[in-house]
Amino acid sequence: MKGVVRSLILGSAATLVLAAAPAWAELKIGYVNYNDLMGQSPDAKVMLDALRNEFMPRTRELQALQQSLKTREEKLTKDGATMSEDQRAREDKELRDGDRELQRKQSELQEDFNARRNEELSKLQKSVVEQVQAYAKAQGYDLVIAEGVIYATNAVNITPQVLAVLNANTAKSAAPAAPKPAGK
Repeated sequence: MKGVVRSLILGSAATLVLAAAPAWAELKIGYVNYNDLMGQSPDAKVMLDALRNEFMPRTRELQALQQSLKTREEKLTKDGATMSEDQRAREDKELRDGDRELQRKQSELQEDFNARRNEELSKLQKSVVEQVQAYAKAQGYDLVIAEGVIYATNAVNITPQVLAVLNANTAKSAAPAAPKPAGK
């Protein structure tokens, strides 16, 4: 009796698997390497350049302050023996205060940079996801997988195609508008 039940269960399971196989065969599945998309998309490069340009003045200011403190420290080391005790103590205190100020400004710059980078990354992520979705719909994909993939062959990896679309979209938006005909 147990053998008959077991045969019926295995037969039913095999029938279900075989019946579902044609549906699986019709699925179009793709995989995108999300890190590659985020790192290689033209929008990511534009974003990084914009962030660098935005924070360059403050970075240069901090570099100048750091160089100034270094110069003053070298001067104190060189001329410290000829200075009075009060002068040496005052200069030493000013150097410590300057160093604290430099560290505070560096910390503020890093925090501001991180906050802006996170804002821009959020926008970029949303844009990349929307463009992957648009590509998948246009190409008739039923499923596109990004994170959590342990293995994917190049046959299902659509990252290069999506990058090509991202590059093409950026090229279109960067192309100058055609001149308007002169009115009479």
